[in-house]
Amino acid sequence: MTQNDTLFFICGSALSGQPDHHTLGQARFVKAAKTAPHYRLHDANEGWHPAIRLAQADEQGIAIAGEIYALSDAQFDALLASEPPDLVQSTVEMDSGETITAMLCPQATIDEHGWPDISQHGGWAAFKANGDSTTP
Repeated sequence: MTQNDTLFFICGSALSGQPDHHTLGQARFVKAAKTAPHYRLHDANEGWHPAIRLAQADEQGIAIAGEIYALSDAQFDALLASEPPDLVQSTVEMDSGETITAMLCPQATIDEHGWPDISQHGGWAAFKANGDSTTP
């Protein structure tokens, strides 16, 4: 990793073994990781990608499984250009306490589309492996 690399938390279709993994190009895999248990996971656009958001005060958050990659500036720009338009660049707190760049979805967008909560799966890869079932 160089000092210009950005650590980025991947938790969706660009994960290892998922269909959009190629969008990471030559980004360097750092480690498998989980967020702190402050988030909720939604199925956006009927299985196209996940939408993660901060849990609200009246609900239980979960730790979301994913991977951390080191991205050069060019890799970072390319990844952001390939992200769905309903996601925004933000940060997530990891279970280790560190803060990593990631893509989050505003609660209002999730509500507007009625995207189902799939947090019971713990991560996108587990959700996809379960046949995209949104039932607990």
